[in-house]
Amino acid sequence: MALNVTNRVQVSLAGRSYEVVVGTGLLDDAAAHARQFFGKKTVPIVADRNAKDAHGERLSRSLATAGYETRWYTVEPGEGSKSWESLARLTDWLLDQGVERGDHVFALGGGVVGDLTGFAAAILKRGCGFVQLPTTLLAQVDSSVGGKTAINTAAGKNLVGAFHQAALVLADITALTTLPQREMRAGYAEVLKYGVLGDREFFSWCENNGEALLAGDENLLQEAVTRSVQAKARIVAEDERETSGTRALLNLGHTFGHALEAETGFGDRLLHGEAVALGMVLAARYSARIGNVTTGDAQRITRAVDMAGLPSEISALGLSCSGERLAAHMLHDKKMTGGTLPFVLLRGIGDAYLDKSVELEDIAAFLDEQLIAH
Repeated sequence: MALNVTNRVQVSLAGRSYEVVVGTGLLDDAAAHARQFFGKKTVPIVADRNAKDAHGERLSRSLATAGYETRWYTVEPGEGSKSWESLARLTDWLLDQGVERGDHVFALGGGVVGDLTGFAAAILKRGCGFVQLPTTLLAQVDSSVGGKTAINTAAGKNLVGAFHQAALVLADITALTTLPQREMRAGYAEVLKYGVLGDREFFSWCENNGEALLAGDENLLQEAVTRSVQAKARIVAEDERETSGTRALLNLGHTFGHALEAETGFGDRLLHGEAVALGMVLAARYSARIGNVTTGDAQRITRAVDMAGLPSEISALGLSCSGERLAAHMLHDKKMTGGTLPFVLLRGIGDAYLDKSVELEDIAAFLDEQLIAH
């Protein structure tokens, strides 16, 4: 079968680089793209129930044509599947399938499935391989690349996990056609993030093309996913395990966002991408408040978020809490070190930096202002 035209991005790591393939029809051609990662005639695939319903037949047909049988493990959509109990059930199933250290487990779905499957692969027999088949925009541009895998606990989100890189990522743009518009918009927040944190020109590209992209233009989607993955690959190659501070820039919007997710219960009330979008606006406004970025740049970021139909005001969430309560959620942030929490702030669009001098009391006061303002 002839392969469709694709973009290929290399994630260059010491001794274990891998490729992210971005294009159309990749799930239909999965057997050709991933043949080297099939160890046996049966291929274990962990899938979000919605992703399996939408794309499972395409994937099974591709593998069957090449002589492989799919073995499916289905998880329910949502953050609730990233739990100790889900991890235990999945690892037991993989062991029942006879997965060996040299085998690869395939993950079909969004970030939840990628995180859960990647963590299971990291600990199964002290580490086996896995292949990411992300079917959401957020997963394609962010969570499927870079090797962060995790589950949630009662103490917070993604607090138990491991760095475990995929062997291959196939980002099929046609998979995005089945996404609800709200999921597309939530994923687009992570696309915007790459422009805001390190590429002013890409941010302008998003301003000019965001509406058509969200309307489903496949060429624009392929360019957005490719450029986002290229940006993340550069950062991950420089700081794979987030030790130098460079990779921490990818957390732009996340510290504020995770606090809002915690307050709203990590559910459908506020999706992760929506929280990141609002978090970016808050980071920009706080940066302007302390004189680091112009009000004009902060307003541009707010307009870009508004244009995408994403939340830009805390007051719209209808929260009945204080800034102090939101700031308290940040104490559980996994980036806490030495009792302090670094914040990703801005000097301008495309110029993010890590600030380790921010006082949570000042953040609480700022959030109080935002809860009643705008």
